[in-house]
This record gives sequence, C-alpha cells and structure tokens, in this order.
Amino acid sequence: MSNSLQAVLNRVKSETTEPDRKPEKKRQPAPKKVKSTKVQKTGRSHTVLIGGHFSPEVSKQLRIIAAEEGTTNQALLEQALNLLFTKKGKKRIAEL
Repeated sequence: MSNSLQAVLNRVKSETTEPDRKPEKKRQPAPKKVKSTKVQKTGRSHTVLIGGHFSPEVSKQLRIIAAEEGTTNQALLEQALNLLFTKKGKKRIAEL
C-alpha cells in the first residue's frame, strides 16, 4: 500500500512543481462561407409583393370574407385591385 500511496504523492508533487500549462486549444477551422442563393417558388416567379399596413380589424374582416366565400386573401385582393383599376379607367390586369 505504501507504494501506491507514494506513487500518488509523487504524481501530485510533480503536478504542482511543473509550471502551469494550460492545454493548447485546437483551433477550429473557420466555417466555409457558402453563397446564399434565393430560392424562388415556381408559382411566384415574375411577381412582386404589394402590401400595406392596416389595423388588425381589416385583416380579420378580409379573412372572414375569404372563409365565407371559400377563397383566399390573395384572390380577394386581386378582385379588389381589378375593381379599382376599372374605376380609374385602367385595364384589369391583376392576375394570380
């Protein structure tokens, strides 16, 4: 038993007498930069977003109408824009 105790004491002594060495940190290679590519959905190619800020009540009412008619907000907006174009003497050009 004295041998194993002496071995521990020797190991502790050698650890305390050696200068403090911090283990070297391995440098992680910098992550490769990947060019981001925009992914276009085929149904939205050649289109742009037209939007506006309205009160939450406007959004809610538009969704209610869409649900009642079994259609989408976008289809209702298309219809509204075409009505506006007609009223202003322009061609009906809004299409999904």
